[in-house]
Amino acid sequence: MGFRPPGGMGNMNQMLKQAQKMQENMMKAKEEVEKKSVQATSGGGMVEVVVNGKMELLELKIKPEAIDPDDAEMLEDLVKAAVNQGLRNAQAMVEEEMSKVTGGFNIPGLF
Repeated sequence: MGFRPPGGMGNMNQMLKQAQKMQENMMKAKEEVEKKSVQATSGGGMVEVVVNGKMELLELKIKPEAIDPDDAEMLEDLVKAAVNQGLRNAQAMVEEEMSKVTGGFNIPGLF
C-alpha cells in the first residue's frame, strides 16, 4: 500500500472540475465585460469619451465651445484627460466584474 492523499482521487477530480468551471465562467465574464462600456468627461463636460472593456475608445465628443483655434493645447489636454479617465474607468469596471467570478482572487495575467 502506497501513500494516499486525504480524500483520494475523487477529491482531485472534483478540484479539477471546479477549476475548469471557474475558467469557463471567467471566459464568459471576459466576453461580457468586453461588450460593456464606460463614459468619462473633462472640462466640465466639454469633452466626453466612451471606452469599452477591451480598452478601446468607442466615442469622442467635443462641444464646439471647447474648440478655440488660438488655444489648441487646452483642447489637447481636455482630450487626454478624458481618454485617460475613460481608460481608468474601464479598467476598474473590468477588475470589478472579473472579481465577481474569481471571488476576489487576483489571478496574474487575467486582465
